[in-house]
Amino acid sequence: MKLRGLRIEPGEIEAVLSTHPGVREAVVTAREHRPGDVRLVAHLTAAGSDGPPGPAELAAHLRERLPEYMVPGAFTVLDALPLTPSGKVDRAALPEPDGGRPQAAAPFTAPGDGLERTLAGLWRKVLGVERVGAHDNFFDLGGHSLLMAELRSVLASDAGHRVSMVELFQHPTVASLAAHLSRSEGEPSAAPGADARERAEHRRRAGARRQQAAVRRARS
Repeated sequence: MKLRGLRIEPGEIEAVLSTHPGVREAVVTAREHRPGDVRLVAHLTAAGSDGPPGPAELAAHLRERLPEYMVPGAFTVLDALPLTPSGKVDRAALPEPDGGRPQAAAPFTAPGDGLERTLAGLWRKVLGVERVGAHDNFFDLGGHSLLMAELRSVLASDAGHRVSMVELFQHPTVASLAAHLSRSEGEPSAAPGADARERAEHRRRAGARRQQAAVRRARS
């Protein structure tokens, strides 16, 4: 299948999931979480009597072996996979995943101050989930690079916070991003025109170096 322009082999994800000692069977499908937002969902049955592994554990197991875009955004644990009369997995009968806090890596911690609550609200808007905790990872809640780009736009338009994609990747939780914004926006800004002057000085020095190199070539 193709997802967000990337070719994905569900069988490869299923094979890696099945190597986890707590997984007996696994089936991976693509489901439309919201209009235009298609996500991978893993359906599995547990092996042994210790109960199924948690979503965070399964996601970590996959990330050690597969790229991020092949990690499902949600996991559902079933007593048994639904089968067709011919004995094949009935993919149409697989249940929809829980949309509350899919694949949440940390126990829910309510956002703290006003900035954390603002960011959590924007995450809910972008991710389409019901609850976002202060320490939930953006990707563990079903986020991906396209949604992160949308989050960057919403942060600027709805909250007036302008951040780069690199900053969002470096601070993937509400708490860490709030702390980063508090630190960076509390620092004095550069003097007006400083960036332009720096670029002009860089061009001047580069031109001088080229001129010196031309003189040396002429003398040789």
